Amino acid sequence: MTDAEPTPVGPVAVTRAAVDEAARLDVAMYAAVARTPTPTLDRFMSGLSSAADHSKLNLAAAGLLVLAGGRRGRRGALYGLAALGATSAGVNLVAKPFGRRHRPDRSAQDVPIARHVPMPSTSSFPSGHSAAAFAFATGVGHVNARAALPLRGLAAMVAYSRVHTGVHYPGDVVAGALVGEAIAQIVSRGLDRRGHYLR
Repeated sequence: MTDAEPTPVGPVAVTRAAVDEAARLDVAMYAAVARTPTPTLDRFMSGLSSAADHSKLNLAAAGLLVLAGGRRGRRGALYGLAALGATSAGVNLVAKPFGRRHRPDRSAQDVPIARHVPMPSTSSFPSGHSAAAFAFATGVGHVNARAALPLRGLAAMVAYSRVHTGVHYPGDVVAGALVGEAIAQIVSRGLDRRGHYLR
C-alpha cells in the first residue's frame, strides 16, 4: 500500500485560498464592529456618513479653502475638486460595475438601528464615499500640505463611518481609499504638467 499523493497546489489555488481567507476576515471585522456597543458614537457616525453623501463635506471644505485660504487655498481646492471629479467618475462608472459585491446584510449582523443610514443600491466594492474623501484630501494636499492633515483625518472618519453604519465592509473602504489616493496623484501630476491652476 502506497501513501496517497498530495493534492497539487498551484499559484491559482493559493491565490484563490488567500482571497477566500481575506473575505472571511473582512466579514469578521464587519461583524466585530456591528456587535460592539457604542451608543455615544452611533449618532455622530451616522450623521457624518450622511453629511458625506454627494461629497457635501468636500464641497464645503473646498468653499472654505477658496474663501479663506488665499492663493494656495484656491489652488488646493481646484486640485481637490479635480481629483474628486475624476475619482467619482472612475469609481461609479468603472470600479463598482466591475466589483459587483453585494452590500452587507445589516439585519443578519445585528447592526444597531441607531446607526442606520439609507442603504445604497450600488455595488459595495469599492466605497465611493471613501474614494471621494481621500481623493479630495490627496488633491488638496498635493499643493497645500497644511490643509492635508485635517482633510485626511476627516477622510479616515468618513471611511470608518461607512463600516460603522453597516453599509460597507472594511475592505470596501480600504480599497476606496487606495483608489482615491491613486487617481488623485495622477490628476494632480497632470495638472502640474499643464499648469492649470488658479492664480
